[in-house]
Amino acid sequence: MADRAQKRVAVISEHLTPQKQHSNSSEISETTTDVAAADSLVVPNDVLCQEQVDFYNKNGYLVIRNLVPQELLNKYLERFNQICEGEVRVPGITVMKDVTHVKSNRPSGERTVNKLQNFENDEVLFSYCELPQILKYVTCFTGPDIKSMHTMLINKPPDPGTMTSRHPLHQDLHYFPFRPANRMVCSWTALEKVHPRNGCLVVQPGTHYTPLLPHFYPKWKVRSHTLVKF
Repeated sequence: MADRAQKRVAVISEHLTPQKQHSNSSEISETTTDVAAADSLVVPNDVLCQEQVDFYNKNGYLVIRNLVPQELLNKYLERFNQICEGEVRVPGITVMKDVTHVKSNRPSGERTVNKLQNFENDEVLFSYCELPQILKYVTCFTGPDIKSMHTMLINKPPDPGTMTSRHPLHQDLHYFPFRPANRMVCSWTALEKVHPRNGCLVVQPGTHYTPLLPHFYPKWKVRSHTLVKF
């Protein structure tokens, strides 16, 4: 058992160790072309129809509606609130709050927390990652050897009036120092009704074929998305 644990830690450490720092956009472009072939994004499977395969290859995302039942979504929301209120302590989890809420000494709770990260040690939240209906679709893009590399529960509380809740568009591949990119996929599920006015997920179709671009905060009047870890 100890040998297996050591080997697992070694593999994860290798995945999370950056191999090379890139200093210019031409080098970055060369390292991201492993996603160039459209027919390499989907593993042969009997789950997706050809229309879904073509849509994913072209746009880089796929919408599967009503995949997770409402009772499970309610269960995850309840757990989120328990963690926000301090009723449940999860080892290794990172609770992130908007710095504006922290400086104002507002009471803790769901409206002050922006994000939970790394909830692998929470049996309730991580059970989402083990749902058969989720894994059925994930394997269409990763193959059968699945590894959970990063878990997040993102909350969108009302902006405190400073516009710090805004989150700029970004490319997730910047934050994952492992490859190949065409075998990485994110499963995202809304826990409640979302739309542009309350902070829904935004995707720019087709950008999965573009190179990694330099990232910086937009020149907004107020800096966005300043968070404090707890």
